[in-house]
Amino acid sequence: MSQQGEGPGPAESPTPRKRIGPAVVVGTALEWFDFFLYASMAALVFGQVFFPSSNSAGSTLAAFATFAVGFLARPLGGIIFGIMGDKIGRKAVLSLSLLIMGGASCLIGVLPSYATIGVAAPILLVMLRVIQGFGAGAEFGSAIALSYEHAGAKTRGRYTSLPALGVQIGLLAASLAVTAVTSFGDEFLYSWGWRIPFIASFVLVGVGYWIRRNLPETPEFERVPTAKLERTKRQVLGDLLRSDWRGLVVVAAVFAGYAAISYTFKTFSLSYLSEFRDVPANVGSFGVALASAVAIAVVPLVGRLCDRVDIRRIMLFSAASVLAIAFPMFWVLDTGKPVYVWAILILGTGILAPIMLVAASPFMAQQFPTDVRASGLGAGREVSGAIAGGLAPLAALTIVTLSPGHATWGVSLLLMGCALLVVVGVLFDQKNRVLTRSSANSIPESVDEPATSA
Repeated sequence: MSQQGEGPGPAESPTPRKRIGPAVVVGTALEWFDFFLYASMAALVFGQVFFPSSNSAGSTLAAFATFAVGFLARPLGGIIFGIMGDKIGRKAVLSLSLLIMGGASCLIGVLPSYATIGVAAPILLVMLRVIQGFGAGAEFGSAIALSYEHAGAKTRGRYTSLPALGVQIGLLAASLAVTAVTSFGDEFLYSWGWRIPFIASFVLVGVGYWIRRNLPETPEFERVPTAKLERTKRQVLGDLLRSDWRGLVVVAAVFAGYAAISYTFKTFSLSYLSEFRDVPANVGSFGVALASAVAIAVVPLVGRLCDRVDIRRIMLFSAASVLAIAFPMFWVLDTGKPVYVWAILILGTGILAPIMLVAASPFMAQQFPTDVRASGLGAGREVSGAIAGGLAPLAALTIVTLSPGHATWGVSLLLMGCALLVVVGVLFDQKNRVLTRSSANSIPESVDEPATSA
């Protein structure tokens, strides 16, 4: 067994974990509540509400396109706010992103339909989706940086699992909300029922902002030399591209693979079940809720495991598992039986995807030194996530729509290719390069040393 996290780094932050946890979890929970809620409504509702057409598949494709637009806005938010995070701190960026992201989601909930204001409705929906994506682009990478830098050398797995825990809580809340509003019939859902969860996110915004404003900055960031903080935004980006381009490649490959796998599991599967297998919408959404509940228990366990086992092994295990279920997954979904559907969603969304995300969080953070960590995570994660996470459900839906008999083998191959991307990222791990650079600059870092025998 390998001991992960025995390298140089500060002692654990004096800030109690009970304060760090809520500050990190509430924001990532809101991000994924809003994003999964939007994804679900795009699959189930937005096609008819904002893109009415005689072709239901065409309307759904149009709605999924707006889902992808939000992902395309995320890289800009990730890059801009990531650079800001390396100049003014992680806390300020996380507070601002929460307001932008949550505000846009609340406005989506009160947006008039196409039947009310015509073409202005989908235009405004796209605009709000762009704003939502811009704010969300800053969230997860900055949350990982904050968690990683508050942790000690032996607790990085546990601390960096906090954003992933927020993901699962947000996913659970959104899936339960979708299950609830889809259980009262189509008339309720399409009229105003779908709006309730979006408007309810206003509460999370207020609570989350208050918690984050009262959280101290990370000890790691406070030790960054003044000269580094006084760099221009262009200089921060230049330092990142010049010295840590390999880390960007690693993060991009790993997160592209994860994002595509995750959104195919929990977003495309809902549309596939309702559009092509006539499975009631609440069956799939309840399956995602069950999977999220399981993941909430899995995430902390995997976080602790990451403090004891080489995280690269955990990532390779999760990638191999996705390869193994890529074809069987659709065989199970095709049965249309609720119990089988729930079981495969629990396996993919509740176990395998969370394992991959938890292990990837400290892995991605250790690719960069403190002075470019937020910008590195923001740029590397969000650019790849925009391409893979935003386009994967759309690509999967297009493959099935155009395939004779709506065959799914093309989607299975897509999943397998994404799992191999994660493997490539692990093979190009640049951890040792970052350690060498940190030592040469004599700047204390929280990057792990190579694993040693326990």
